[in-house]
Amino acid sequence: MDMKLEVVVVPVSDVDRAKGFYTRLGWRLDADIATDDSFRVVQVTPPGSPASVIFGTSVTSQAPGSAEGLHVVVDDIDAAHDELKRLGAGPSEVFHDAGGVFHHAGTEARVPGPDPQRTSYGSFLSFSDPDGNGWVAQEITGRLPGRLDPATTTFASADDLSSALRRAAAAHGAHEARIGAEDPDWPDWYAEYMVREQAGTELPS
Repeated sequence: MDMKLEVVVVPVSDVDRAKGFYTRLGWRLDADIATDDSFRVVQVTPPGSPASVIFGTSVTSQAPGSAEGLHVVVDDIDAAHDELKRLGAGPSEVFHDAGGVFHHAGTEARVPGPDPQRTSYGSFLSFSDPDGNGWVAQEITGRLPGRLDPATTTFASADDLSSALRRAAAAHGAHEARIGAEDPDWPDWYAEYMVREQAGTELPS
């Protein structure tokens, strides 16, 4: 039986302020429902995300601003930094962790700049909403084996698909350089590369 993460609840003190912040980032407004003055539910969804965020009035007993370590995934951490800065989210500088695996809590063991090898999963930035709920953007350009169903290939948005096509194009250029000829079957090669990349299996060479 599937159990898919659908919603994360974020505690806020000012619903309209939070709504303005998240929609300004381009997060889709899915719902804004109030049954009376004491209960209101707002749902937003980050671009390309299958899971959504809910905040509102009387939807959680958590203290406003107490959420930490909420993660969104991007395929270009530098572009994400520039976009969040342009939209007024006040992101941190891009960083990687001294341990080279995941990031420590808070600012401990942060090393300025992206992962030196630009390893997938290894580069981050942080930002907060007006209440101080803490978000982390993590750069993922290829999934580890087992993270996705290898029998299913899907893309959550046009941006995800175009990024996958660009990575396939770069890899295919290297492939043609190795074989010393143009590859007339490049559509098949692209497709195989993109399917394997998403499944986390060995890539074609």
